[in-house]
Order: sequence, then structure tokens, then C-alpha cells
Amino acid sequence: MAVFALGLNHTTAPLDLRGRLAFAPGQVGPALLRLRERLARAEAEAALVSTCNRTELYLASPVSGAPLVPAAVEFLAGHASVPARELESHAYVMQDRAAARHAFRVASGLDSMVLGEPQILGQIKQAVREAEEVGTLGTTLHQLFQRSFSVAKEVRSSTEIGEHSVSMAAAAVRLASQLFEDLRRIRVLFVGAGEMIELVATHFAAREPAAMAVANRTLERGEALAARFGGQAMRLADLPARLHEFDAVVSCTASTLPLIGLGAVERALKARRRRPIFMVDLAVPRDIEPEVARLDDVYLYTVDDLAGLVQTAGEKRQAAVERAEAIVDAGVRSFTHWLDQRAAVPLIRALNRQAEDWRHAEIARAQRMLARGEPIEAVLEALSRGLTQKMLHGTMAELHAVEGAQREALTDTVSRLFLRGSSRSGAGEDR
Repeated sequence: MAVFALGLNHTTAPLDLRGRLAFAPGQVGPALLRLRERLARAEAEAALVSTCNRTELYLASPVSGAPLVPAAVEFLAGHASVPARELESHAYVMQDRAAARHAFRVASGLDSMVLGEPQILGQIKQAVREAEEVGTLGTTLHQLFQRSFSVAKEVRSSTEIGEHSVSMAAAAVRLASQLFEDLRRIRVLFVGAGEMIELVATHFAAREPAAMAVANRTLERGEALAARFGGQAMRLADLPARLHEFDAVVSCTASTLPLIGLGAVERALKARRRRPIFMVDLAVPRDIEPEVARLDDVYLYTVDDLAGLVQTAGEKRQAAVERAEAIVDAGVRSFTHWLDQRAAVPLIRALNRQAEDWRHAEIARAQRMLARGEPIEAVLEALSRGLTQKMLHGTMAELHAVEGAQREALTDTVSRLFLRGSSRSGAGEDR
């Protein structure tokens, strides 16, 4: 069974390309079904992980052939509406051991923009659930991801990889404090109501801003989040008209198109009489049009811009990283061993079928002998002799057929298979 990891992330691809390749939550299941059709292999397994920092396909197939990966590349390129060659220049492809190592490192937060961040594990679990729901997650990928979850759990419990980390949320607050003298005097708007916005809102709330508001497509969900922080909720449709009310705007939604355009920000600046606006766009694809960054009095930061702020904290945890990498190595060895065992499953099944055929044939012969009235001792002797001869016939024929080094290697193998626990003297003699 061959296992592949194919994708791109924040270290290999620019933000705009990552945005074009991102899959909205409702797109993942149908995309997996379309991919399996393109692969033209019903037995192929697939899972899709799509976050603001990465889009990755995990594939497994009984055929370790090259066509699997090119077809997947074409599929991703088609979704992003970019040439396959352009996608390949930013993508990575890993197989078997390397693919397992990558999956385990991603789940453990070792491959994240924020070293040790915990959100990625939940995102992978969601990807696994979606693959299960549409039936593209088979035994091999199930094992890969379950083992990645175990490795991630051990990394978090055995190391300090996730402690004292500067998250994207904390970095956003730090940037805001550099622009505004007192965060208690600013009004903050959060666009979206997902997990990342909840984290950022928690960090801002600790600084007790003058007001907090949540704009969300679903008003009820926005109200639930706003209530936690003593803020107000508003409809997403009201955002352009009220944008000027806020000094800081943090956005992270699953929208495939920008929600905050250049014109809306220009009008907000005019209403604010050029008072600055601090904006953070944590979404991929972007929620805020990139042209907004060129406006005076607007300080716009993307998810990539925040990477430098969190890297310093990451460099202080190298000892924890080394320990985490050792845990990943152990997990990779265990999965590779399991994968190697899986490769022998067809042979084991064939051996069992052959043995069953021999057994049924000898039992039928014994029953015929009993029906003729032959003594039970003779029937048992014939039964045991017949089974023994059938089991050894192929081995004996091979021993007589090969010569030289082949014979020596076969002799050693036969000795290990048939002479365990007994003297091997004379094992190489002709019989």
C-alpha cells in the first residue's frame, strides 16, 4: 500500500495562492468524491486538510504507481484555476515514511506557523470526519491519522512545545498596542465567529477595550460570541455602513470572496477624519482586499505578516522540539512497520485459502475411506501424510531446483520457517 502527502503551506506558497487553493468547509466532501472519480480507482483513499496555512491531500492506494500524484495535482490546480506547473513549483510530495512523518509533525504543531499551536489538530480531526462521511477514508489513512493523533497527544503531554507560545491572537494584540497608546480607549470589531476569532477576542478582552462587536453572517452565532465578552452583535450586511465606528478590525471567515473592499475602507476613513484603522486579516482566502494596505492611515496585517512576530518565541523552544521530533520518529517507525505488515496481507490470505483447500481435500478423502470401512488408524495416517506432503511439496521442489547462492538463501529461509525450536543440522542436505 502506497501512502502520499501532497500539498503546499505557508513556507512554500504565497498567501494569494494559498487563498485560491483553500476549500470552504462545505466543499471538502464533494471535492473528495470528485477526486476519487478523477483517480478512476474505487479502492483509492483520500483525505483533504484545508486551513489558512495549508492545503494538503493525503492519499493511499494499493498501486504504488506514478499516475496517482499527477492526477491529484491536476485536480488541485483545477480548483485553484492555476496551471499545474505553477502549482507544482510551490507544492511538496511525500511518500510512505516521509508522508507519515509529515502528517505526524503537522498534527503535533511542529509544521505550523505558530510552533506548537493546538488548532491544527482539531482541523485534521474535522478533515478525517469529512472523509469518513463521504467514504474516502479507508483502513490505511485511518491508521495514519489515528496514529498522528496519538503522537500529537504524547508531544503535548511530554514536552513544553505548546507552552509560552505567542499565538496569532496574541501577536495581533501586540501589534495593536504598538499603534494605540491605550487599548482601553479603542473600539474593536471582529468579523466572523469561528475558533480563531474567539481566540483573538479573548486576548483583546483581557486588555479591556472600550467596546467590542462581532459581525457575522449568522446573527445568532455572532450574538452568542459577543455575549461572552459583553459586546454587541451586528449583521454582516451592516458592516460597510458601520466600519467607521471601529479603531481595530480583525477578520477571519470562510468566505471565498473579500468582505471588506477598498471603497468601504475609503469611506470609513473619510468619516473618521483620517484617524487610523488597525486591520488584521487572518482569513485565507483574504477577507480584506489587498489594495486596502496602500491607503494612508490604514495598518493592514495578513496571516503571513504575523509570522515574524511568533517566530522568536518558537526559537526558544528548541529543546522541546528535539524531544517532540523523537516522539514523531518513534511514531513513524511504528506506522511503517504496520504498513509493511499490510503489504503481506494478500499473501497471507492466499496461503490460508490454499491451506483450506488442502484440508478440505484430505477430509473428503478420509470420509471416502471411512465409508469403505477402512480402519480409523489407516484413515488418520493417510490424512496426516496427505496434508504433510501437500504442505512440503512446493518447498521440496524449490530446494531441488535452485543452485548456488539461491540455494543457500532458500535453505536458510526454509530452516527458519520449518525447523524452529529444533536442530537445523543437515538442513541443507538433499532429501
